[in-house]
Amino acid sequence: MQSAVNHYQAHGRSISRTIRTVGYPSSRTTLRKWLDLLAPGERKVRIKRGSMVNFTQEQKKEAVIELCTREGTASAVANKLGISRCSLYKWRNELLGKGVTSMTKPDKPTLPDDKDALLAEIESLEKQIYRQQMELDVLNKAVEIIKKGPGIDPRKLRNKEKTSLIDALEKKYPLNELLGLTGLRKSSYYYQKAALVRPDKYAALRSRVKELFAENLRRYGYRRIHAAIKRGGLIVSEKIIRRIMAEERLVVPYGKKRKYNSYKGEISPAVENLISRDFHAALPNAKWLTDITEFRIPAGKVYLSPIIDCFDGLVVSWTIGTSPDAELVNTMLDDAICTLADDEHPVLHSDRGCHYRWPGWISRMENAGLIRSMSKKGCSPDNSACEGFFGRLKNEMFYGRSWHNVSVEQFIDGLDGYLRWYNEERIKISLGAMSPADYRKAIGIAA
Repeated sequence: MQSAVNHYQAHGRSISRTIRTVGYPSSRTTLRKWLDLLAPGERKVRIKRGSMVNFTQEQKKEAVIELCTREGTASAVANKLGISRCSLYKWRNELLGKGVTSMTKPDKPTLPDDKDALLAEIESLEKQIYRQQMELDVLNKAVEIIKKGPGIDPRKLRNKEKTSLIDALEKKYPLNELLGLTGLRKSSYYYQKAALVRPDKYAALRSRVKELFAENLRRYGYRRIHAAIKRGGLIVSEKIIRRIMAEERLVVPYGKKRKYNSYKGEISPAVENLISRDFHAALPNAKWLTDITEFRIPAGKVYLSPIIDCFDGLVVSWTIGTSPDAELVNTMLDDAICTLADDEHPVLHSDRGCHYRWPGWISRMENAGLIRSMSKKGCSPDNSACEGFFGRLKNEMFYGRSWHNVSVEQFIDGLDGYLRWYNEERIKISLGAMSPADYRKAIGIAA
């Protein structure tokens, strides 16, 4: 850090040249921070300059008229006004468009000789600019307020959405012009405006929906929110919950999934796929699934290795670490075996990753009487139930959040907390809106 700062001071105080010469840091922003820290006041700062002279719109019009009807040069007109020739032509382009030039060029559009006609032409162009600006403002508000795409047609919006746009722009544009642009009748506008100020009959329900969404860390969609409200004793349509969540923009974050690949070749003979994509089990500890997934955060990589019970999706055991090694999966397997009764020997299905083909894994499986099952090479659907668990986990806990300033240890604690919440509290619609732990208690099985 100090060497880079010293080089900057001794060789012309150039940030880009310093980075090229010493080879670091990777960005100019970082070097600026170093300079402000170690050599305050030494860094060059560019000053943006601007003119303090402002011309009114009327003065600009007069200048453009004089430019277009001049007998001398454009420089003479600019000098007379005390401006640059470039500024003068810039005003002309703003008022008349780039296609309009001096009358001295026969191959270009000409301007009227009469001053009144020229002013009328300028006024017509100003109206076009005004109309285009109004259309642009309506589109921008549609993107900002109702989250529509930039190319939306304002006339195809719902009346309620049109009313929201008009209310947002009514201080800038006349009401009749906005109504004409959106194709909304004045009577419909006032009807929608009155509807917007009516008391919300779903105010209490709306508040409860937002509370449940926040309590579950933005992990519940409308079906689970509906199930949670129904469990609380309130009977309401699922469509109403979906509409409220849409209006409040309560959206579960989603992101792209990048699967960690543990395949290292044919280390030991593969075994048969006994699951055959049948991920249903009539009893606990009959079919287990396992795999490894990777999390990338700024502080480093974290790996999760769980065992999932096909009976109800309970996470039987899991290990979290910073290296996808044999210890990660073997420790998870040892913990899972400890939960089994003497007469329980589940089928444990995995992919063909190297972790499940090492002698340590195989000996543990044989000693506990567990039955090995493996997917075909490169065939993720053969273990799709485990892949689906990873997808839900990352959508609900990982994607859509900033992990800057979060250490690996803090992330591991948060991931461990999520897995415990998943087992004990997170409701599953397929289990009658109960968590796996509650479901097992309800049918008399210890979780």
